[in-house]
Amino acid sequence: MGAIYIMWLREVKRYFRSKAQIIVSLGQPTLYLLALGFGFGPVFAKAGAGNYLQFMAPGVIGMTVLFSSIFSGMAMLWDRQFGFLKETLVAPVPRLHIILGRTLGGATVASLQGLLMLIVCLIAGFRPVQAHAAGTPGSHNWVAVPVALIFVALIAIVFAALGASVGSTIKDMQGFQMLMNFLVMPIFFLSGALYPLKNLPRVLSWITHADPLTYGIDGLRGVLIGSWQFNYGWQFNFMLDLCLLAALAAIFLTTSAWLFSRIEV
Repeated sequence: MGAIYIMWLREVKRYFRSKAQIIVSLGQPTLYLLALGFGFGPVFAKAGAGNYLQFMAPGVIGMTVLFSSIFSGMAMLWDRQFGFLKETLVAPVPRLHIILGRTLGGATVASLQGLLMLIVCLIAGFRPVQAHAAGTPGSHNWVAVPVALIFVALIAIVFAALGASVGSTIKDMQGFQMLMNFLVMPIFFLSGALYPLKNLPRVLSWITHADPLTYGIDGLRGVLIGSWQFNYGWQFNFMLDLCLLAALAAIFLTTSAWLFSRIEV
């Protein structure tokens, strides 16, 4: 267990030492929040769809966690290049402990980024509200924030484990970046982070249901804004989102541990 803690602590310390990374990694989600949230807000309002900022803020939080967690696998390639990975592999500790520590460290960093993005959303005007009837204002629900952080943590673990799996397989930095870009953008845009998933074409609906981030965004949105003004809160339900994300986290953690055990430096 000591090795898990040491590897976790290494990832967290590296994050806090890089102030530029903390700020820059919030840039793109903040741009989406401000440009789309306020840009499309009047269009949504005229269409009778309510406050678009309220709708998309949970999606932007999920986007922040996705990007930060899945790219944490890149650190494994840097460690491979500079020899640190070889030193950890020959250490007298199980490889399972090493990969668990790395993955949980990456997930912790991504969760912290998600928390920071939530603060940015609150500054921009987003407020968590209780479930309420259509057309009626909902009261603020700050109790929802800790529950939402559970979904943030699950999203972070799922995609940190996915990033670790890819990092254990690919040795080339350029190949990793290309594959991640190929995966990340479809995962984000097909998750319903920026638009409701109701009334989509059948094939596109099937694809969105196969996207793991869809259930994370649905959980965040359902917890933070309830049923919302036009029923854009829960696409599925709380238990389905929670259980499916937990199952995916276990599957991806197991896969990453198996792939990491086969690494040859």
